[in-house]
Amino acid sequence: MLDIKLVRSNPELVKENIKKKFQEEKLVLVDEVLELDGQFRASKARGDELRQQRNTVSKEIGKLMKEGKKQEAEETKKRVAAIADELAEMERKEADMTEEIKKRMMVIPNIIDSSVPVGKDDSENVELERFGEPVVPDFEVPYHTDIMERLNGIDLDSARRTSGNGFYYLMGDVARLHEGILAFARDFMIDKGFTYCIPPFMIRSDVVTGVMSFAEMENMMYKIEGEDLFLIGTSEHSMIGKYAGQLLTEEQLPQTMTSYSPCFRKEVGAHGIEERGVYRIHQFEKQEMIVVCKPEESMDWYHKMWQYSVEFFRALDIPVRTLECCSGDLADLKVKSVDVEAWSPRQKKYFEVGSCSNMGDAQARRLGIRVKNMEGNYFPHTLNNTVVAPPRMLIAFLENNLQADGTVKIPEALRMYMGGKELIG
Repeated sequence: MLDIKLVRSNPELVKENIKKKFQEEKLVLVDEVLELDGQFRASKARGDELRQQRNTVSKEIGKLMKEGKKQEAEETKKRVAAIADELAEMERKEADMTEEIKKRMMVIPNIIDSSVPVGKDDSENVELERFGEPVVPDFEVPYHTDIMERLNGIDLDSARRTSGNGFYYLMGDVARLHEGILAFARDFMIDKGFTYCIPPFMIRSDVVTGVMSFAEMENMMYKIEGEDLFLIGTSEHSMIGKYAGQLLTEEQLPQTMTSYSPCFRKEVGAHGIEERGVYRIHQFEKQEMIVVCKPEESMDWYHKMWQYSVEFFRALDIPVRTLECCSGDLADLKVKSVDVEAWSPRQKKYFEVGSCSNMGDAQARRLGIRVKNMEGNYFPHTLNNTVVAPPRMLIAFLENNLQADGTVKIPEALRMYMGGKELIG
């Protein structure tokens, strides 16, 4: 959510930002906010006048009573009561206007960074850099679930019977590999100085609306029937929510956390949910990293964070590339974002395995996270990044480490989590 002062002082900047995101239907919201804000401030000014009048007139009552002018005192009391009634009505209208302003401000997108390329959708994202040499082996790489089934590592049919499409059973060495990757990710981030955390897997609606846009919530979140609780789609949501309503000191910044959680997503409108695979699913596990920092440090953290993801994947012999998300591909709260994509030898192309985002002060403003310093209070910046999200990451791992004989090579960094095994198969 933007600062209302920015909308007042520079509405054209806000409108230009909306145009860059190709959301012209939201332009009218800026004018509506300005009109409501003008009415609200006029009402507040009138309210101040009335309170001053009430105080002045109230003092007259005591004076009149002392002078024995009871009738005049009673008439003055009526004037005070009328002023009180008018104030009460104004306060009710101000509360309504505040809610209407907030409703519109929550939908107006955050101001994107000037370095973000302008484009309508993900087809116009810009490749930044490649890390590692993408290799296509001289043998056929099977579909990822075929590789898992040959290793007796997945059962999709049973999952359909118990839960429907978009679920899976992982078993044996594949399940161990899945957990080994998460354990390696945990230790990798701890070694980077991040504090390990396992957060709540359900959050309240006020936290949901504090960390994401309404459109994202509708398409992603599972609601717990009869409760003000949602299953998390990513641990970033509960991790940022951890600081809601808190007043931090600058000495407490930066807050650097790495969190494990299962993630639950409806995937409304998703293509391929019916496919026989684990690329797009309703349930998965993830290791995340989040940072809460001073505004002037957020871009430095942004670049550190996506580089950590690249380093992690390269430690597992997986070639990756980074893509700068264009303006139209950015969620409304994001200032800047980069996708990390892994190489698929079978498809001979890269596919997304993680995303790093700088949210500016949008989440902090919505959740009331503030920092205190000598000059006063301010909103910190929040950032989030995927360390690793298996089983999607398993696709890249299995394809890039598959041998001609059907075995799968275990990179040295992962062997301690696999009982010392160098191969599975």
